[in-house]
Formats: sequence, C-alpha cells, structure tokens
Amino acid sequence: MTHDEIKQALLASYETDGGINHLDGVNLPAQETVADLCRDYMHLLFPGFFEATALEKKDVSEHIGALLLRVEQRLASEVEKSLRFARDPDPAPRAGEIASATLGSLPALRKLVRTDVLAAYEGDPAAGSVEEIILAYPCVLVISLQRLAHILYRFGVPLLPRMITEYGHERTGCDLHPGAQIGAFFFVDHCTGVVIGETAKIGEHVKIYQGVTLGAKSFVTDDSGNPVKGVRRHPTLEDRVVIYPGATILGGDTIIGENSVVGSNVWLMNSMPANSIAYYQGDSASVVRPRQKRDPLAGHNGNWVI
Repeated sequence: MTHDEIKQALLASYETDGGINHLDGVNLPAQETVADLCRDYMHLLFPGFFEATALEKKDVSEHIGALLLRVEQRLASEVEKSLRFARDPDPAPRAGEIASATLGSLPALRKLVRTDVLAAYEGDPAAGSVEEIILAYPCVLVISLQRLAHILYRFGVPLLPRMITEYGHERTGCDLHPGAQIGAFFFVDHCTGVVIGETAKIGEHVKIYQGVTLGAKSFVTDDSGNPVKGVRRHPTLEDRVVIYPGATILGGDTIIGENSVVGSNVWLMNSMPANSIAYYQGDSASVVRPRQKRDPLAGHNGNWVI
C-alpha cells in the first residue's frame, strides 16, 4: 500500500472503529508534561539530590521558588484538562485551588516520605547510606509519586493521579494505585512486580517484597455484568506486617492483623489474626499459626520471631 492508501484506510478506520479516537474532544493531560511534573516534584521533595550540579544552601530559596512556580503552572494546567474531561462546570478556578492546596501539603508530605526512606534504610542490611536509598532505590520514587497522586485522587481529579503513578510503574515495575491508603514507614524492597489495588489499606511500618499482589477476590457487577466502581475489594494490612516475595492476598474483607508475616508464594483470601504467620508446608495449603514472641529477659527486646 502507498502512504496515501494507508492514510485513507486510517481515516476510514477513525470513522468506523470508534472508542480509541479522541478527535474534537477536550485537550487531555500530556504524558510528557506529566513526566516533567513528576521529575520536578522529586526535586522539590529531595533538593540537592537530582540536580546536575551541586545545590548550595545560599541558592536554595531562589531555586525552590522557580521550581514551585513551574510545578504549580504545570499541575494547574494538567488538573484543568482532567476536570474538563470529566465535564466539571468550573474547571479553571477549581484546578487552581487544587494545585495550590496540593503544593501546600508538600511540607507535611516530605515528613511522611522521610519515614519511607528511613524504613528502607533500616529494613535493608545492604543499604550503605540514606543517600544510596534516595538515589538508587526504586521504592523512593514510586511511593513518593503515589503519595502525591493520592492527594489528587482524594480531590476527585480523574486521569492525572493514575498517570502519575503509571510514570512510577513504568520506571520501577511497581504498580501502586493512587487510591490506596498507605501509612508511614512503608518499604517495598526491590519493587519489581508489586501490585497494590485502589481500595487497599496499609498501616504503618509495613514491609513488602517483590512480586506481592494486594488484589481483588471478585468484582461486584451491575445488571449488565459490568464491574461496579468504588466498591471495597482490596485487603487491609495492619501495622508492622511483612509480606514476603510472591505472596498474593485478595479481597476487601481480608485483613492481615498487626505483627503478622505472610510467607513467600502464599495465596490468601481469608483474614489472619494479629501476631500470626502464614506459610506453605510441603504440598499442602497455606498454614496460619500464631507467631512466637522472644523473651525480653533473653536480650531480644521482646521482638516477634517466625
């Protein structure tokens, strides 16, 4: 086929094979702009880490001022596009308000992200320094972006929150939905293959290894067989839970109690009480039993053991 024939065939396809065209519609958020926004956001969270040249304290005020202005303009623009897509009746003023409120949350967000960095440093004996964590550990990027996206998600912004987390997913192989509620001191070791769904709830001091899924057991459907949106369908992990590689935990009613451990490759669709461990024993189904607690008089500070 000649180029003209291909063009004519594509034009005909645009007319007959709808659903993947967006012609004469509202301007959608741009992937490259969202990527720039994500990179600038990381510079705001971690000044001096990602600059091409060293950032001196005397230059921080001017540097951050210019960066904030650029981020606010980009964020307001992409939020407005998202709101127009959702047919918001007053997108421009609302986008400005959301962008301003989101940036206003950055100081508190930095405190939260700092706990994630500390969790990674304290949770990985291979970590040589905090600087190594920030520069080289994929969990820092993907969790930081999820926390930003979660703010926009709570404001009801469509499209953009998922685009932000997908930038992190693309870079790290870790898929954290912007709707997931994630507590402080969260560490995803290695990151690759982790999937955490929209309605998951994660407590504080939770550690997850590669290949873990917090997913849905089943979908509630409407009369036409389509999934009902917004229904709680992903599990809850309470404080100080550890999930080892390859584990799959499903269902909105599934709760993993505090201080519990889920072993590698375990498949769970039922809740676990606090202070428990789940593991495979031979070829049998997963076993759930209480964990034991060390004797503090024996010099182990009362820590839980497997």
